[in-house]
Amino acid sequence: MSRVVVKVGSSSLTTPDGHIDPQRLAGLVEAVGGARQRGDDVVLVSSGAIAAGLGPLGLPERPRDLATQQAAASVGQGALMAQYSDRFARLGLAVGQVLLTVDDVTRRGHYRNAHQTFAKLLELGIVPIVNENDTVATSEIRFGDNDRLAALVAHLVHADLLVLLSDVDGLYTAHPSEPGSRLIASVASDADLAGVDIARVGSAVGTGGMVTKVEAARIATAAGIPVVLTSAQNAATALEGQAVGTRFEPTGKRRSSRLLWLAHASQTKGAVLLDDGAVRALTQRGASLLAAGITGVDGTFSAGDPVDLVAPGGGVIARGLVNFDSTELPSLLGRSTADIVAELGPDYDREVVHRDDLMVLQRP
Repeated sequence: MSRVVVKVGSSSLTTPDGHIDPQRLAGLVEAVGGARQRGDDVVLVSSGAIAAGLGPLGLPERPRDLATQQAAASVGQGALMAQYSDRFARLGLAVGQVLLTVDDVTRRGHYRNAHQTFAKLLELGIVPIVNENDTVATSEIRFGDNDRLAALVAHLVHADLLVLLSDVDGLYTAHPSEPGSRLIASVASDADLAGVDIARVGSAVGTGGMVTKVEAARIATAAGIPVVLTSAQNAATALEGQAVGTRFEPTGKRRSSRLLWLAHASQTKGAVLLDDGAVRALTQRGASLLAAGITGVDGTFSAGDPVDLVAPGGGVIARGLVNFDSTELPSLLGRSTADIVAELGPDYDREVVHRDDLMVLQRP
């Protein structure tokens, strides 16, 4: 038995005018149901709430303004789940809705609770259906975020495979319509993507395109999870384990959820500027960040917030959870820990960022 996370975008579930296509949804359910009948655990990350709300609201096409998008998502979430529930019930399977945002999945305080929820649903034989909580989004709703959300969910549930379903059958060297464009069957590292044009591959309904799918693949494979990217029509073939679409091979090993969160999903609150010595200590020796190696502070943050750690040239070389407020740090810059403790007391005997709370993103 294996555990698979399947992500499907709006463009793979909708008609050309943006409404949910019952036949496409039924095909997806049949593929997922087949995997469940073989004994696999499956978590479905599904876009489509806004599209499902268009019909009940009498909207001819996907709205452009945020308020109407949120209204459509509010109506559509229930309608979409009703369709999924009906289709899965025909296969003898029950579903459970899990509404998440990237923030919900990646905040450390919520991670354990979310993991336990998924574990219990899967133990009970339920098919969890995950969607970004578009109804309460505070910025422009972007379906592409569900690609990254799916990668984080795959890590959260300890998946053996992430399947990203698109409206194209894999990753091509250029837009599939261009002469000479060819399917890339396997990606073992970023070197295999050199020269690949992914910017123009997208659809009228889902706004993520290939860019967010490749980024999602990077997140999952860096955590040791292989990824298959293919079309929704190939869902059953992919879930049967057959070679289809583009397979991204793992590039790293499973890491703690906190470090994955820092590397790929944290919204940093500010930046800490480093000197060359601090950059070497962090990237070459795996050391903690001390005040002695800091040259400046940018932004407003509190102790415990994620911050970017910036090299002298301006590049972000790491992210970490800072142990001081932005108002405290300026008076400590360039000073040794011993000097700081001698003046301010034992409460200041701590690293600015401990190495266990730090993720190196690039090495000079």
